Amino acid sequence: MKFETNAAVLMMLGVATARPDAVRMHKGGLRGSAKFRREVPQEHSHERFLTGVEEALNLNNVDQVQAAVFSLLGNAAAAQGAGLVEDLDCLQQRIADQAFTNAKEAGDLEGMTNALIFRTLERNTASVGQASVLCESEVATNPEIAALQQHQDPASEGAAELNKNITLELAVQLASIGADPQLALLSGTFEPGDVNDPTGAGNTCDDLDDPEGCIFTQNLLVEDATPEEIDAAVAAAGVEVEDDTDVEDDEGANEECAIVDDGADADDDTAVDEGDAADQDNAGNQDNAGNEQPTPTSGVDVNAFTGTVGAAPIPIISSAASDRPFEVNGATFQNIGAAAQRACDVQKNQCANAANSGQAELDGGVAACDAQQQECIAANTNNAARRRRRGAFLERH
Repeated sequence: MKFETNAAVLMMLGVATARPDAVRMHKGGLRGSAKFRREVPQEHSHERFLTGVEEALNLNNVDQVQAAVFSLLGNAAAAQGAGLVEDLDCLQQRIADQAFTNAKEAGDLEGMTNALIFRTLERNTASVGQASVLCESEVATNPEIAALQQHQDPASEGAAELNKNITLELAVQLASIGADPQLALLSGTFEPGDVNDPTGAGNTCDDLDDPEGCIFTQNLLVEDATPEEIDAAVAAAGVEVEDDTDVEDDEGANEECAIVDDGADADDDTAVDEGDAADQDNAGNQDNAGNEQPTPTSGVDVNAFTGTVGAAPIPIISSAASDRPFEVNGATFQNIGAAAQRACDVQKNQCANAANSGQAELDGGVAACDAQQQECIAANTNNAARRRRRGAFLERH
């Protein structure tokens, strides 16, 4: 993508990007020019992960980075907000690494997930088809972050295969922490731009006012792999969920399979997929004959969350008869942590779709959906801990 290198302009853009209010003050001028659109084409395209990683980073911002967005800019602009980080080619990795550490210490699965995905987002470069420089002067302290690199401009040489491999590796790392490996697909970038385009604009978007990210809401995301390839990569890696983050562990997940009667109130007929955004009004009527969602053959709903802001809770179906005993929306998982993450994410997306389409009037808009997602994750995390304690008690007696 195009990122011109006039130092004075880049310095101004760096400050403006770190301070969205500054950008908004000049929307009528700077953003009205084609030059501005070329110079800062996409650093806010995946806004949900940019916002998420910054929240985790700010828990302990040891490098005094001004804003995570600087790491997605070219180095001239990145220097204006890099804090104590000297190698600007490593700024994105340093931010992701610290954010991951902070989230891990807080037992925040979503924060860890955001950090992993953020590490793989494409950086701005000087022209369409130019790959960004890799971080080679240091190694991330977290092996999950160290295993990753940023996506490259889709028009650059070998980008299709490289970006696919990055996404598959990201899926493996997400699975290793108990997150949904399918989320790796959200790290993808845009359709390749024309390297001969004199404007250098590329096929990008950049919307400060879109909390989800314009690459998602404008349907510009190009997925690098298929869901089946994601599952195959995770299976080939033999990933097992880590148990040192106080988020979830395999042993606890197995215990939960045998102890699912507390708080589960859904029967087999109602425990089905939530459907797409057009079915929001029927979110609580999952056995409607007109809905074509996959129906689990057996099991009970173990989703501990009951909030219904903008959308009904998504069933997490548990069946001890399977080696992947948890099912959400037709996808199966080995542990309750990953299943709960998927269920909470799906409910959040349904809620956001309902809010954005006008199907639901929510106090706070999409922010209410974000808050509910956190409550959903917390409810299931707390419930998992209670079930592990109960399982341990039953084993002793």
